[in-house]
Parts: sequence; C-alpha cells; structure tokens
Amino acid sequence: MTYLIYLFLGVFAGTLSGLFGIGGGLVIVPTLLFCFKYLGFSPEIAIHMAIGTSLSIIVVTATNSVYGHQKRKGIDWQVFKKIFFPLVIGTYFGGMISSKLSASFLEIVFSVYVVLVSIKMFLDVKVDKVQKETSLILYSFVGALIGFKSAILGIGGGTISIPFLSWRGFSMKKAVGVSAALGLPISIVGSISYIVSGLKVQGLPEHSLGYIYLPAFIGVIITSSFFAHIGAKLSHRLPQQKMKKGFAIFLSIVAIKMIFFS
Repeated sequence: MTYLIYLFLGVFAGTLSGLFGIGGGLVIVPTLLFCFKYLGFSPEIAIHMAIGTSLSIIVVTATNSVYGHQKRKGIDWQVFKKIFFPLVIGTYFGGMISSKLSASFLEIVFSVYVVLVSIKMFLDVKVDKVQKETSLILYSFVGALIGFKSAILGIGGGTISIPFLSWRGFSMKKAVGVSAALGLPISIVGSISYIVSGLKVQGLPEHSLGYIYLPAFIGVIITSSFFAHIGAKLSHRLPQQKMKKGFAIFLSIVAIKMIFFS
C-alpha cells in the first residue's frame, strides 16, 4: 500500500511541479510524514526524513519541469541569475538549521506557513501586467529567504517566488517558469545538506541515505517525471487568472488537511 501511495504521490507532485512551478513539497511532505509514521519511523526523525526525501524528489520533478518550460521559452534566465547565489546560500543554512530543530516544531511551522500562503494567495489574485524595475538587493534578499524557507520546509520555493514575481509585474507563465528553475538549485543543495546532517544520526531506517528514504524517492520519481511534462504543457494553455486562483485553492486544501487531519 505504501508503494502505491508513493506512485500516486508522484503523479500529483509531477503535475504540480510543471503546472505551478513548485516542487510539490506541499503535498509530498505531509503525505510522506503520514507514510513514515505508519511504517513505524521514530517521531523524532519522521518529519526530517519527509523533508529530506521531499527535497531529493524535487531534484527530479524540477529538472523535468525546467525542461518542459524551457522548450516553450518560459524561463527568464536573467532573473534566475540575479536570485541564484543568495538562494543557494539561504538553502544551505536552512538545511543545516532544520536538522537541529525538533520534530514537533517543524510540523507546526509547516502547517502555519501553508495557512499564511493560502490566505495571501486568496487576497492577491490580481495579475499586475506592468513589469516593475527591481533592484539586485531586493532580488538577493528574496532569493536568500526562498532558499532558507524551502530547505526548512522541504518545498521548492514557488509559494514565495511566484507571488513575488507576480507582484513585480511578471506574467504568471514567466513567474512559474522562473520558479521551476529556482527549484533545481534549492533541491540539490537542500538534499546534500540533509544527507550530510543525517549521516551522523543513529537508528535511521534501512535503505536511508542520511535523511533521505530511498524507497520513497524511487517510488515517487517513477511517475513524477512523466507528469511534470504534462503540467508544464497545461501551464502554457490555461489563462493566468485561473492558474493563480487554482494555485490558491490548492494551497487552501493543503492548509485544511495539515490543520485538521495531520
């Protein structure tokens, strides 16, 4: 049953990655946490394993998502370059700090974050069509924030990068493309940090690489790669307003699930 859950999770994670430019961690982390607790993982390591495994899965979903968006010339690489280095630094420190936080605290932080993002997206569904000039300092600050938050929560960064780029006047399609590209360095650096920090921990489940649980990683990526391409195709066909509202609805569902059914 758990392996079937991993396969279905890959379908959702891949589609969301391509469609919304997010790594899918908002679905992957709570689902893996449920699976790991069901499998009898220690409560003190289950959330860290879910976050670390989520980041490793995002490496694959983000790669496929980037390929799909790049084929349609949907990625602004100049913006990506401005955010890249601060984002990598923020991701590294976020991953190292996360390994030292308690499991209960991480679960609370994850739930609250999803609620706040859901509310923000509902209150801000307007797409500003006038692109604003943005300083390198602002790009750097937001990049570091995206990386730090993503490593702690095990997500790809789209919940900050997409609203930020939309606020700066980028079209939803361009915002999704850049967000998808940013998910790649986030997931690579974040995965490395969770592997390194997890190697020092005793009593991890068999078939673990640090805080990454390899059976879950393999199960999810089997289906996620194909569906990331489908999501990327859909993102270039759907109207921007509907995409943004759909993103807000998706986040609200995750928020309700985390609060009432975790």
